[in-house]
Amino acid sequence: MVDFSDKVVVITGAAGNLGSAVVRAFEAQGASLVLLDRNAGRLQEIFPVISRLKKHLLIDGVDMASKESVDDAISKLIAHYGHVDVLINTVGGYQAGTPVHETPVETMEFLMDLNARTTFLSCQAAIPHMLKAGSGKIINIGARQGTKGLANSGVYAMSKSAVLRLTESLSAELKREGINVNAVLPGTIDTPANRKAMPDADLSRWVTPQAISEVILFLASDSASAVHGALIPVFGTG
Repeated sequence: MVDFSDKVVVITGAAGNLGSAVVRAFEAQGASLVLLDRNAGRLQEIFPVISRLKKHLLIDGVDMASKESVDDAISKLIAHYGHVDVLINTVGGYQAGTPVHETPVETMEFLMDLNARTTFLSCQAAIPHMLKAGSGKIINIGARQGTKGLANSGVYAMSKSAVLRLTESLSAELKREGINVNAVLPGTIDTPANRKAMPDADLSRWVTPQAISEVILFLASDSASAVHGALIPVFGTG
């Protein structure tokens, strides 16, 4: 058990399949939670108890691909708490199925915005406050395909590779400032959408959101104080 009762933990994409599992994991460890999501009202619907507790802050309607929207959300949490200890970027998504030469530019732009731009902007907004405090933890979400491109998923691999290179660069810039920046690289996550898309798959080989959350808990803890720039595979047995 890790005690986060004195920590302010920001989770982007908090209403998503992975985001909500991360929320539950940190809630169980006593963290003060700042939950960001794009869909108005969705956070209150999914987390009715959390939404009623004054120690937590729920901010919906946040466009994580918009600098102005992200900066406004971070400003609100700083006004509320005065600092941020942990930033977990779970916003992201998958889209594939065509070779690069047949992939619309709009698809490339969408995935780069969804996976890379959102991570860049949230880190950029939070880091100055961590630098001021001289401490902080940032955990980004990469993907197995960020390490090796596969046929018919080039732009997805490109967008997740960008997250990995960003994580390494941030770590190199910040590790001597008391800030740890690392990433987890899930394999196929056991979600309703993936079950629907792959009904014949062996689900026992997939990784659960809860298992990924456990790795994130470790990276956010003091036990990971010596871990910088790690890209940790969380593939399950697939």
